[in-house]
Amino acid sequence: MISSIRTACRPHSLAPAGIAALALLTILPALPATAASAQDPGAPAEFRFTTPAERRTAARLDALRDDPARLKAFFAALPKGGDLHNHLSGAVTTEYLIQLAGERGLCVDATDTAVRPPCGPGTRPAADARTDAAFRQRIVRAWSMQDFPADQSGHDHFFDTFGKFGEATRDRGKMLANVANTVVQQNQFYLETLVTPSSDAAKKLAESVGYDADLAAFHRKLVAGGKLDRVVAEAVREADAADAQFRETAHCDTDRPDPGCRLPVRWISQVSRGSSNERVFTQMAVGMRLAERDPRFVAVNLVQPEDGESALRNYRLQMRMLQYLRTQYPDARLTLHAGELTPGLVKPEDLTFHIREAVHVAGAERIGHGVDLVHEDDWQQLARTMARRGVAVEVPFSSNKQILGVAGDDHPFNAYRRYGVPVVLATDDPGVSRIDISHEYQYARATYGLSYTELKDLARASLEHAFLDGDSLWAAGSARTGYRPVRACAGSQPGVAPPAPACARHLADNAKAATEWRQEAAFAGFERRQGGAR
Repeated sequence: MISSIRTACRPHSLAPAGIAALALLTILPALPATAASAQDPGAPAEFRFTTPAERRTAARLDALRDDPARLKAFFAALPKGGDLHNHLSGAVTTEYLIQLAGERGLCVDATDTAVRPPCGPGTRPAADARTDAAFRQRIVRAWSMQDFPADQSGHDHFFDTFGKFGEATRDRGKMLANVANTVVQQNQFYLETLVTPSSDAAKKLAESVGYDADLAAFHRKLVAGGKLDRVVAEAVREADAADAQFRETAHCDTDRPDPGCRLPVRWISQVSRGSSNERVFTQMAVGMRLAERDPRFVAVNLVQPEDGESALRNYRLQMRMLQYLRTQYPDARLTLHAGELTPGLVKPEDLTFHIREAVHVAGAERIGHGVDLVHEDDWQQLARTMARRGVAVEVPFSSNKQILGVAGDDHPFNAYRRYGVPVVLATDDPGVSRIDISHEYQYARATYGLSYTELKDLARASLEHAFLDGDSLWAAGSARTGYRPVRACAGSQPGVAPPAPACARHLADNAKAATEWRQEAAFAGFERRQGGAR
């Protein structure tokens, strides 16, 4: 995490990110005056009211239907909000991971796994991939979903990649530089990415304390004598080191900084759901305490296959752990991988409660994947609850297809939208999947026939449900009726004139609103380029 990003996202300050955004207003294009619609977000496009600029852009999109090159360029240029479901190690391009492996002097063994030097019998220096194209391509296939073997399930190959390239993922700052540049180049404005803070120290603490089924007592043992705080302090030092490495790698303190230097980034702390109960609880506590101590960290999430034996056996317990810890750390946010399951992958009964428990017990504010929705008990009522509470679902189409084989009409994308559940598109592990966010938006258009305004609202939703500091640009509840600006900004148009004083104050005080404003300005410019004069 870079220090400029840390400053920009500081939650209890004036939020310089908003001030920086205001400095851009005089050169950014105008904010379109979005008309409200009383229709459900999932309603057909023809029933939604749009601006003339949106209608012209929609016509342009329709006209590109049979022009693959220009259609791809359209989606690359489309402003696409933020990426809220992104695992840092899986987001790095595979080619850059191979480069990092070479720089660290790592070796590649017969299973195509990166291992520490020296390179003994049966291994080769990873650096050989610089000059040996066949060797390089072999590693790419092993470390990503490119041409994955037909005799292996996508699920197994996907998760196996992390063990193969894991040793190459030690340089967090360098990886962030790679990912942040890609995010900016994809015309996104914000990133939340998952990492595991102070993993070894948390493991040692968990083992030293031991599990206690009385969660309150367990937590007291972790906190006693400052033990938990020492692990958190180590995580902060890790983040500081990543800051410095990022800034150096991305040239942030030079006169030619990389694009990623201007991207607001937040960390989400990963918890290894397949680990022992004591380690899971300890990682949760570290992540939540960290989110309340360091503004670079905002939330906690569970990772590793949800269908793993330990993950299935302890799922309800883990939801209760989170429920308890949220009483201790009420300011920490929570997004959960839940329902990343399909029939045949697990027993039928395991499909009936995972999303429900994540929402009703753990209190998740967002759900990652949520693929098994229609198999949940009383799933319609669950969807209504998610809609009422504003619990968004993070949808990474490519990884759902690659891991679970779920796509098209088999995916609950339309079911969520039909019930008014907020939906945000995400990449998950774009390096492993060999995709980018533009691909996900283009897939949504091609598969579900989304209109331009529906695509636009997906991008808006990704910032509206981001764990960014402060209030939104949008009035409460307006996401369901067309995204109306808050009163302070109702008459302001970025790019045409400076914001009204009240709007300027709102943007300066609220990083979320400032980031959303930047996207609206980008949309206006995009619509002028794609659809002609307004």
